[in-house]
Amino acid sequence: MFVFLLAACCLVGMAPQTAAAKVAFPKGGPSTVMGLGLQALRNKRSSQLIKDCISVGLEEGGYYHKSVGDPTVCGVYLASGPSQRVQITLDYLDIDCKSGGLISFLDGWELNGEVFPPTADVPMEGRVEELCGRHRRKVFVSSSNAASLLYTLPRRGDVFKFSVKFIKHPTPCNILVNGDSGVFTLRNHGTRINCSLAAVFPASISLLQLSVGVPAIRGIRRAAPNRFIETGVMHRCSKRGLEDEVVVGGSLGLDVSNMVVEDDICGLDSNPRGRPSSVLCEVSVVRLISSGNTENSVTVAVSQLQFEDPNMIPTTVCPMPNEA
Repeated sequence: MFVFLLAACCLVGMAPQTAAAKVAFPKGGPSTVMGLGLQALRNKRSSQLIKDCISVGLEEGGYYHKSVGDPTVCGVYLASGPSQRVQITLDYLDIDCKSGGLISFLDGWELNGEVFPPTADVPMEGRVEELCGRHRRKVFVSSSNAASLLYTLPRRGDVFKFSVKFIKHPTPCNILVNGDSGVFTLRNHGTRINCSLAAVFPASISLLQLSVGVPAIRGIRRAAPNRFIETGVMHRCSKRGLEDEVVVGGSLGLDVSNMVVEDDICGLDSNPRGRPSSVLCEVSVVRLISSGNTENSVTVAVSQLQFEDPNMIPTTVCPMPNEA
């Protein structure tokens, strides 16, 4: 299911409006170049060589890449567990700035000019850092479970070494799912924030638990001082004038704030029994929109669509790129 992602990644590049970019990149996008010093060379045996231009889903550990003189823009795309952040340590880099070499750390993933987490929720300021020349020991930490290194190494012999570690996230919000099925929970932690789950494949999404907009929902009754009687799943919450809701649907790219909406829901239901959503889009989306007035959470099960299932009927279909 990664065909669309890997094909498009060859065109990786920051969106034109990204103010942090200092170099005019080709259509592919920004890149970063790092080199190995003597100490890094000594540590080579404990690091894995990156051979592919596009690397997706690396595990924790050490890595290095040495240029053969190809100026192609390449990228390393990392995604940790849903309750973790990605820590990238650039152990050493040595890159010729004059030849156009560059390496960029991006807080999130970028694809065809679209970024996750979306800029509407997490502004680009401070999310990109670009380097060239010689540097040692620089640490970057993502705000979500997704991060990437984008680089171009035109000069033969340019090389960089980095290590990856997944660390605990105290207040996880945005979650990128890059291929694994599982159960995921989005929470606003009582704050005014939008949190999104983006699965980069057509997905089946089942609602397992919902507590959104309580007690702001008019007429809801208390079962006890801190407990409410369940309302069940309520639909079209935005048309009811409610500020807190969960939006389910899909998108053509990583900007999940611009999505095809199947439904928006709210309410209190500890055991929903509705039919799952079948999202036929490149990116399947669950988006929790919170006003900060209530403590919101939603739990969903996400799995890849089974196209061979004769009973599978898409509930959300995104237009083809040339139709959008």
